[in-house]
Amino acid sequence: MIDDNPWIRRFHREPNSRVTLVCFPHAGGSASFFYPVSDAMQSTLQVVALQYPGRQDRRLEKPLTSIAELADQSFAALRPLMDRPLAFFGHSMGATLAFEVAVRMKQELGTGPVTLFASGRRAPSRHRDETVHRLDDDGVVEELKKLSGTDTRILGDLELLRMILPAIRADYTAAETYRYQPGPTLDCPVVALTGDNDPKVSIDEATAWSDHTSGGFELRVFPGGHFYLAQHQRAVINLISDQLLLLSL
Repeated sequence: MIDDNPWIRRFHREPNSRVTLVCFPHAGGSASFFYPVSDAMQSTLQVVALQYPGRQDRRLEKPLTSIAELADQSFAALRPLMDRPLAFFGHSMGATLAFEVAVRMKQELGTGPVTLFASGRRAPSRHRDETVHRLDDDGVVEELKKLSGTDTRILGDLELLRMILPAIRADYTAAETYRYQPGPTLDCPVVALTGDNDPKVSIDEATAWSDHTSGGFELRVFPGGHFYLAQHQRAVINLISDQLLLLSL
């Protein structure tokens, strides 16, 4: 069910976990970004990560260019797992996508994730006019360098860049053309995580996640930029574990 699904990657098995953490990668990211999370939690929580089309083992597939398409297909892929409690963690574009999948759960099933962790992303209702997806290849690469979200060795390898840029551009198109459509308010806790020097998210924009749930809100601010979690991996993993293990008791 999980291992045969092209959208889902499970790096470790924890059959006794009462909650499954679903991880949604950032623009240009892949499921393997969350391997360290799965590795750290393998004895306590089941972790799976989404693999979007157009990258790694799905690189020959056409990448999707809208959050709505990504959310519809992600929801369909995760639907077989929704008979048990799920928690969502999304970083950057992945946070928006996790929110939209949670909305679909609410609309279709009348329920949602037990917790939504929204990292490095402004609230869905907070819009910025961004046009990275319209830049030429050099412009997109410069944006990646500024955010430090891609291995610098890859950014210097033209052959690798040609392979990954279509997926990166598609993801930026999806993220930057997304427009929030008012719908049901979530009733799960939302934990917003952000770096205090993230050029993509202000503290006010992160706090606005509280408008999207009736289930409680918490803001956690870490030193760093858009990829603050690379420097604070252990703290972020502990935060997630502590929250979800309480729900598992």
